[in-house]
Amino acid sequence: MTDLSKYTSFHVGGPAQKILQVSTQEEIIAAIEEAGDSPILILGGGTNVLVSDSGFEGTVIRISNNSVQTEVDACSGATLTIGAGEDWDELVATTIDRGFAGLETLSGIPGTVGAAPIQNIGAYGHEVSEFITRVRTYDREKKEIRTFTNSECEFSYRSSHFKSHPSRYVVLEVQFQIRRGEMSDPITYAELSKKLGVDMGDKAPVVDVRKAVLELRGAKGMLINSQDKDSWSAGSFFTNPIISQQTADGLPNAAPKWPLTDGRVKISAAWLIENSGIHKGDEVGGARISTKHVLALTNSGSATASDIATLARKARDQVQNTFGITLEAEVNLIGIEI
Repeated sequence: MTDLSKYTSFHVGGPAQKILQVSTQEEIIAAIEEAGDSPILILGGGTNVLVSDSGFEGTVIRISNNSVQTEVDACSGATLTIGAGEDWDELVATTIDRGFAGLETLSGIPGTVGAAPIQNIGAYGHEVSEFITRVRTYDREKKEIRTFTNSECEFSYRSSHFKSHPSRYVVLEVQFQIRRGEMSDPITYAELSKKLGVDMGDKAPVVDVRKAVLELRGAKGMLINSQDKDSWSAGSFFTNPIISQQTADGLPNAAPKWPLTDGRVKISAAWLIENSGIHKGDEVGGARISTKHVLALTNSGSATASDIATLARKARDQVQNTFGITLEAEVNLIGIEI
C-alpha cells in the first residue's frame, strides 16, 4: 500500500487500498466502473483535502487528463474545453500569455481544473463560476455521462451541485468562456486595488493583476512551496461565514463585512479566528497555524492528520465560544472529522 501523504499538499494521510492513475476520459470511466459500489476518492492535485491517518479503504483515482481544446472568435473571445487533470494555475498563465482576460484574479490557486467547479473556487473578487459555461461529468449513480450548463451547476459561495452530491459526479472536463483583452475587469477587492495602486473600480493590465495576486498569495503562505513547510497546507482551511444582518450588527465595527444581495452578510473567517485568541504560529503536535496567515493550517514537518484536525477544532471552537459563529471547513475531510 502507498501512503496518501505522498499525494497531498498537507503531506499527511494513511495508506490507500488501491491507487489508479488515469489520463483519458475512457480510463477515468473504466476505473470508476471497476470500483463498482465501493468508495472512490478522486484526487487531482491533492491540495484541498485532509486524509485521515488510517488512510482510505477504497480506490483512489488520480486524474491527469489535461486535454485542451480552444475555439477562438475575434469578437467574443475564446471557448476553452479543458480536461479535469490540467493544473489550474498553468491554465490561468496560458490564457494570459495568449492574450485573454478574466481568470487573472484566480492566479495561484492550487489544484486542478476538475476541482474548480466543485468548490467554485474564487479569490480577490471573482469566482470561477463567472467563466464556466459547461461541466462534463460521469454520473456514478446512472452510469452515464452528463453535461451540466452553468445554471444547472447551482453555483454558490464555495459550493455547487457537485459538492452537494458528494461521490456521485466525477468531473471529466470543464468548458470556459473568456474574453480577449489586456486589461482586467474592474478591480473590486480593496487589498488588490491597494497592491496595484489603482482605485476601486479601475482596471489594470492582466499581467500586473496576476503578478500582484501571486505576491499577495505568497505573502500569506497560500502558494505551494515544497521547500517551505509553512506552505504545507490546503490553503484556507475555513470558508468565510455567511450570517444574518442581525448577527453581523452584533460584531465589532472592525470586523470586515461584505453585504450580499440576499440581505445576509459575509464575514472574514481570518478576522474571527485572529480576534478569538488564536494566533499565527500556534501549534498542536506537528500542526501549526501558519506564521503568515491564520486561515492556513500547516504541517510543520511532523504533523499527523489528527494533529491538523485537532488544531482546526481548536480554532473553530474558539470562534464559536467568542462570537457564536460556527466556522465550516473548506477543506474536504476524508475519514476524519473536526
